[in-house]
Amino acid sequence: MLAMQQTIQNQQVQQAGGQRGLNHLLAAAVVSRQFREMLLQDPEAALQRGYLGEKFELSHEERERLTSVRARSLADLVRTIAVF
Repeated sequence: MLAMQQTIQNQQVQQAGGQRGLNHLLAAAVVSRQFREMLLQDPEAALQRGYLGEKFELSHEERERLTSVRARSLADLVRTIAVF
């Protein structure tokens, strides 16, 4: 029982950390036109380069979603990844 509770807590921490990483990424896209354009045109490069030296802690699933989406605007990107 204790092991199951620990597993659930670990998953919740990982999800919260990933959500925080996604929030940071989207905040960077809002404040930086250059980063936003790179994210929309080449999401893999944007994730690798990061923003102002900051790398984004994303889950494998979040990375897959971001790199598979082809959005024309940040609003489109957010709508698309929110659907998943």
